[in-house]
Amino acid sequence: MSKSLYTRVVLTFLVSVIGGTVISFFVATWLFRDKLNENLQLPLLRFGQDIVRIYDAFPLSEADAFVHGMQQLESYHIRIYEQTGQFQSFGELHENKPVTVTTEQVKQVLSGKIVQLNPTGISTTLLGLPLTTDAGTKAMFVEPIGPPSTSFVLTWILNFSIYSLVAGSLVILVAAMFLVRPIKKLTNATRRIAAGDFNVKLNIKQKGELGTLARSFEEMMRELQQLEQMRREFVTNVSHEVQSPLTSISGYALALKQMNIPEGERNRYLDIIISEAERMSKMSDSLLKLSLLESQSRQLQLTTFSLDEQIRRVIVALQPQWSARSISFELHLKAVRLTADHDQFNQVWTNLLGNSIKFSRDGGVISVSIKQDYKNVTVRISDTGIGILPEDQKRIFERFFKADRSHSRQYNGSGMGLAIVKQIVLLHQGDIRVESEPGRGASFIVTLPVTAPAD
Repeated sequence: MSKSLYTRVVLTFLVSVIGGTVISFFVATWLFRDKLNENLQLPLLRFGQDIVRIYDAFPLSEADAFVHGMQQLESYHIRIYEQTGQFQSFGELHENKPVTVTTEQVKQVLSGKIVQLNPTGISTTLLGLPLTTDAGTKAMFVEPIGPPSTSFVLTWILNFSIYSLVAGSLVILVAAMFLVRPIKKLTNATRRIAAGDFNVKLNIKQKGELGTLARSFEEMMRELQQLEQMRREFVTNVSHEVQSPLTSISGYALALKQMNIPEGERNRYLDIIISEAERMSKMSDSLLKLSLLESQSRQLQLTTFSLDEQIRRVIVALQPQWSARSISFELHLKAVRLTADHDQFNQVWTNLLGNSIKFSRDGGVISVSIKQDYKNVTVRISDTGIGILPEDQKRIFERFFKADRSHSRQYNGSGMGLAIVKQIVLLHQGDIRVESEPGRGASFIVTLPVTAPAD
């Protein structure tokens, strides 16, 4: 079957009309068979009987002359057979081929029988009548050479057309049900998805436009299911991240209500409350920043700046964190000018370098390099820290995801930093990936286009 829906509909219509016409033809023929036979046979029989009466009333020569001049010979052809098998014909067949008359049929008529030859089952094409003349009994065979009456033909065509229309309409109705069924399935599936049910099976195996639509719908359904799962995980993670500092703040605030707390203990409680409040503030700020990046409501403030100089400044700003743990840097920074949003990329390097410092061992080494070709700039930040498991590398850039879950209490963080980095890089039409082995550190590779990103 053709893959095109348009072609399929056209072919279905044509098959329906042709099939309906054929069916209605046989139905009309079957219903009007008796009337059709009567309409065609009765004039032929009456004409034959009139010829028999002429030969009964007149001598043979006068009867032959009278019959030879009859105008009805334009519609009928007459053959009169002798006992010897010779025959005399009246009227012209023009281009019509005469019906074959056998010797056995001639004998039957000569014996006084009436012979009707009806090979099609619809009309009599040959009528044999015994003819009594003054020269003896003869066999007369009459066959029609003209069409049936016009009024009957019009009536028959009208009825045929009505049956054809009814039959064709029924066939089209049945065929349309098969064409519309996949669309109804899609409609019902849409309603179920709108109600929150994503476990819908279409089972549409058609090809062409409907099949493509069904497969696209199933793909959309899977993506919506993933988004719903991500939404639930997001709500769970936010609730968990908010609940932890709120519990600490609430607990230590209740403890502060006690009157006999030593001054040193009271200050420690206040420091914990302030720290947890700052943690919640940072998480809220990160959520807001990520939301703005994903919605692209903030326009990129493109400027041209020195990329290597920006990375150096970020390293210097983070010096209190890495110098306290004796972490050193190996810099291979090629002088590169980049057109991008300066503040956003300052956030990118701060998050990536902050993670490298946080997960590196004391006395470790962090390597930072910049390479450039005619199309892209590549920044590689490698550390010698705890590394990332292979199954976690696929989710490392998801919000609230923490790769080192067993150390989540030791290494503070909300799991939002890499999600923000990923979104900033994507907004600049770049790419970020991770290479890591557990226990051997991790490398984050950021690839950016040399030219400014399009709006």
